[in-house]
Amino acid sequence: MTTSSESGDFEGQAFARTSFRGATFRSCDLSGVTMRAVDANGLDIDGHDIPFGSLFVNGVDVVPLVEAELNRRYPGRELQHAETPDGLREGWVAAQAAWAGVVSETPVELRDARVDDEWSLAQTLRHMVLVTDAWLRGGIMRIEQPFHEIGQIFSSAERMGFDMTIFRTDEPSFDEIMAARAERQQMVTDFLADVTPELLAEERDNPWDRDGDWHPSVGDCVRVILEEEWAHLRYAQRDLALLR
Repeated sequence: MTTSSESGDFEGQAFARTSFRGATFRSCDLSGVTMRAVDANGLDIDGHDIPFGSLFVNGVDVVPLVEAELNRRYPGRELQHAETPDGLREGWVAAQAAWAGVVSETPVELRDARVDDEWSLAQTLRHMVLVTDAWLRGGIMRIEQPFHEIGQIFSSAERMGFDMTIFRTDEPSFDEIMAARAERQQMVTDFLADVTPELLAEERDNPWDRDGDWHPSVGDCVRVILEEEWAHLRYAQRDLALLR
């Protein structure tokens, strides 16, 4: 498949009798796109921010339906929106139990296997280390340099001017990854053990944009961690199913 990374702008344009069969759209802005009389058989959409918007199919907003089905498939996922200490603690326990199952059931030979440009299981676990560092250590605890060198950062970070020298350039062993992951998991567990409603309500800076307009609460930071845990768990399962 030919890949085009040109920053083309098709905003407001119309396409008629055009074939996009088998095409892949990655990191593209498709908000507000209208499709009429299209053949969408096998259309596969996966987006991290879809739950926060709307997606209409034949006049029906399917986002609530998709969210309900994902919550059915992943018991405890609904607690990523919890507002109370108990709810967040229960949500964290559920997410970690689900992850433990995925890791233990993945054959050794598939830990580093990838589907196209997606992350491997090992890379995904490294990203979860980074997520905890960003939102717990950086966001909540306000540690100036919160990141473990083993973390896997998103591809656009360098273009955003992020200091990439923080992270290792060699591939760590799976044992190293699991040790760092376990350490970060325990940090979240320990934090949630004593968290209070008052602390959850305290304001913090967005660790990825400290000068931005959004200043999340401590509770928001925890909920981002949970959202990331469930989202990347699903991505990992999706890709592992294709690799088996």
